[in-house]
Amino acid sequence: MTQKSASAPPILEVRDIGKTYSSIIALSNVSTSVGVGEVLCVLGDNGAGKSTFIKILAGAHQHTEGSLLTYGVERSFSNPREALNDGIATVYQDLAVVPLMSVWRNFFLGSEITKGRGPLRRLDVKTMRATSKSELAKMGIDLRDVDQPIGTLSGGERQSVAIARAVYFGAKVVILDEPTSALGVKQAGVVLKYIAQARDRGLGVVFITHNPQHAYLVGDRFLLLKRGTSLGNFRKDEITIAEMTRLMAGGAELEELAHELERPGVPTSARDRKPQRTASGH
Repeated sequence: MTQKSASAPPILEVRDIGKTYSSIIALSNVSTSVGVGEVLCVLGDNGAGKSTFIKILAGAHQHTEGSLLTYGVERSFSNPREALNDGIATVYQDLAVVPLMSVWRNFFLGSEITKGRGPLRRLDVKTMRATSKSELAKMGIDLRDVDQPIGTLSGGERQSVAIARAVYFGAKVVILDEPTSALGVKQAGVVLKYIAQARDRGLGVVFITHNPQHAYLVGDRFLLLKRGTSLGNFRKDEITIAEMTRLMAGGAELEELAHELERPGVPTSARDRKPQRTASGH
């Protein structure tokens, strides 16, 4: 595992970041960071501000308040290409892949390796096949055949290929937009495994999710968002999964809702008691 220097600045940091659209406040006073070999989990329900936060980090939107820094240097990205050039790659939930194309073609899509010059210039298929296979193997992804259409892979495997591709093309921070939300338990586990692989190779990972169980398995620090504001920025030793779940769910609001939904005249003990069966089964 990559050793982290206590004095080294974070790869990516935001300080009191905010974003307004005309009179609408989408994000306000959010601060957090991700360092070398760390996983930052950003959690929140729908409408919490996760999408706005991603777009600012990815360069799709510019922040209107606060500061964004890479390696301690303040930056402002005008577009995603600038963010990518600074080592920030974003893997969105709806992966930009061509299902009928092979794994290696998708791996190099838009950045193909060629050989020869002028009219003799052509794709260097042998190199791209070998490179994609070796880069996937470095991430612990063992595919029998990189010539198979990427559409034949499971959702978890496709997410993992996208992570490996980002690493190969120079990402220092990989932002993952809800990579496990549409997956079953087994395939979500595949993605979490490769998030850990990326972390152990020294990358910073920003894992956007609404699932506290998934976050707690791989996270080093946790940013909780609600209605565009931060509920807190915690290290793993500062919060339990139960506390995180309660904050996300809105503990006080749930208690108030439970009170409103109580059936009148039915004591709590009666509601919690299992129904008794008579000898006749009725």
